[in-house]
Amino acid sequence: MALFRLNIEWADPSKDTIVYKYPFKKGGREVNDKSTLTVRESQCAVFVHKGEVTDVFGPGLYNLKTQVFPILSKLTAWKYGFQTPITVDVYFINTKQFTDIKWGTQNPIIMRDPEFGMVRVRGFGSFAFKVDDPTIFLKELFGTNSSYSSQDITGYLKSMLISTLTDAIGESKISALDLAGNTLEFNEIVKRKVQTSFNSIGLKLCNLAIENMSVPQEVEKAFDERTKLGILGDKTDVLMKVSAAEAMKDAAKNPGGGMAGAGVGLGAGLGLGQMFAEAMRSSAPAKSEERKTAGAICPSCGAGISASAKFCQECGQKIAKKAFCIECGAEVGASAKFCPSCGTKLK
Repeated sequence: MALFRLNIEWADPSKDTIVYKYPFKKGGREVNDKSTLTVRESQCAVFVHKGEVTDVFGPGLYNLKTQVFPILSKLTAWKYGFQTPITVDVYFINTKQFTDIKWGTQNPIIMRDPEFGMVRVRGFGSFAFKVDDPTIFLKELFGTNSSYSSQDITGYLKSMLISTLTDAIGESKISALDLAGNTLEFNEIVKRKVQTSFNSIGLKLCNLAIENMSVPQEVEKAFDERTKLGILGDKTDVLMKVSAAEAMKDAAKNPGGGMAGAGVGLGAGLGLGQMFAEAMRSSAPAKSEERKTAGAICPSCGAGISASAKFCQECGQKIAKKAFCIECGAEVGASAKFCPSCGTKLK
């Protein structure tokens, strides 16, 4: 029997093929000790004999007589020194990264928010993966298929990713507000959890990007209101007064009709006046308090000055012995501590 020379190799013309089963000519699956194996970069070759993985070869050129046949001979108790070819299956596996695979939540994820109760969350992004353990990948996924592409597995990987994302949201007990504002930190948590699942099928998660985590519009409005209140701080009462005043102003502009409309307009006008008066009273004490610290006023420019000052710090006018009360304007003595007319403390 004449032994033939065979070079086993795969020039990948596609962009999404993960596994390629080498097609032996004439319908056979036989190799002999004169055959060679060529494995290109970003590839590995898996030899399977009688359903058992014999070895995995990385990039390089291999002489099957010295590097493969000893293994096959040991497995089959070969006795005839390669006089007859051996039947094997050869699978080439693409070990490059498959990138920019889009994922998204078709149905919203229900999460329990400590502040807003039950909230529906949606997310989308992308991820990248590659084959990390060819033997596990062969046993767990593609089996004896003649070819296997990234499209055959991305649906399964997306389901695995979203399931892990849902579990991570529930276990973290993070609020929806913090979740939307800390996607980078949450991304690392999800990536570690997903990697564990990928390891079980011989894959490696090279990259995971959570580009956005969104909530319904009504929850977004609640976020905006909460942010506005946080910025205002202790000015919340002022915001409420201004909002009420604007509402009354709009009501006064409403053409109600007849005496009823006039009454509504008059009532709105009175309420608006009371509202501004209240706002003025709330801000007046601060100004009054500011003036009381002066003690007296300059008779030349009217600026508040200390009762013991000899010159005005505003206009430089020399201050006479007499001074005036800052509240009622009555003349007071230079050493007076209280106004004799209204009782205001001067010093």
